[in-house]
Amino acid sequence: QVQLVESGGGLVQAGGSLRLSCAASGRTVSTYATGWFRQAPGKDREFVAVISGSGGSTYYGDSMKGRFTISKDNAKNTVYLQMNSLKPEDTAVYYCAARPFAIATIPTNYPYWGQGTQVTVSS
Repeated sequence: QVQLVESGGGLVQAGGSLRLSCAASGRTVSTYATGWFRQAPGKDREFVAVISGSGGSTYYGDSMKGRFTISKDNAKNTVYLQMNSLKPEDTAVYYCAARPFAIATIPTNYPYWGQGTQVTVSS
């Protein structure tokens, strides 16, 4: 079992930055791939980024490339999402999720989810 808790969301102006954190307990993030997803009102859950257990592999959604960076600190059992150059269309609830073995981009491949943190980008 893995428990995940997100933090770091908030209100920011367009062009600004936020760093989200995903603290894990129960199992170490070094053995799980951890992904970030987001969901805006009325829309499907969207893949944002994922990092492998070792941290050696990362993958991003197309609209996030060059703006978002996923990283992890295995000693703190925490995964981060640094978001720069934020746009109003980035407004959503951001969730972290974990799965054993390989990275994945489809939400249904992840058995463990956090409760989400709201990110609002004003224009």
